[in-house]
Amino acid sequence: MTKKVYSSKFKLQITNLLHLQKFSLSSFHFSRFTFHVLLFTFFFSCSDVPEDETVQADKQYPDQESWSSDIILTKDGKKIAIIGAGHLVKYNDQALIFMDEKVDVDFFDTQENYISHLKSEKAKINEKTNDLVAFGNVVVVSDSGVTLYTEELKWDHKREKIISEVFIKLVTELDTLTGVGFESDSNLENWVIHNPSGVTGR
Repeated sequence: MTKKVYSSKFKLQITNLLHLQKFSLSSFHFSRFTFHVLLFTFFFSCSDVPEDETVQADKQYPDQESWSSDIILTKDGKKIAIIGAGHLVKYNDQALIFMDEKVDVDFFDTQENYISHLKSEKAKINEKTNDLVAFGNVVVVSDSGVTLYTEELKWDHKREKIISEVFIKLVTELDTLTGVGFESDSNLENWVIHNPSGVTGR
C-alpha cells in the first residue's frame, strides 16, 4: 500500500510538472507572438516618420517671391519685353523665374516701339538665356490685328522669335488658319505654320 501511495504521489507530481511545462511553453509562445507584434508595430510606426521628414527635406523653397511684379528684358541696351505677373518665384540654383498668375508681356521692336502683347496663365524665364516659355491659354495680339491662340509657346530672346510646337490658331484680317508648329517674329508679321491643317475665310 505504501508503494502504491508513493507511486500515486509521484505520478501526480509528474502530471503537475507536465502541466506546468505546457503552461510555460504556451506562455513562451504567446510572449514571442506579442514581442513580434510589438516589434512590427514599432518598425511600421517608425517607418512613417522618416518618409514625412524626407518629403519636407526634399521640398525646395524659392529664394525670392513677389507679387504684382514687372521684369524688363533688354537687348543691346534697349528694352524688348516687359513681363508682368501677379505672382512669381525665383530659384537661384536653377536660374529660373516661375510666374503662375496673370502673366502679361509687352513686346517692343529695336526702336522700343510697342508691337504686340501676350497673355497666359503661367510662364517661366530662363535667366541664363532670357528665353520665355508661356503656357495655359496663351494669346498673342499684334498691333496690326493678328491674333495667335495656343496652349504653349516659347519666345526666343536672342532671335526675337515666337515658336510653338503644338496646335495653334492664327486669326488674321482675311482668314483663320490652324495647324501644328509655328514660328514668327514678335509682331506676328512674318510667320510660318509648319503643319497646316485648315483655313477658314472670314
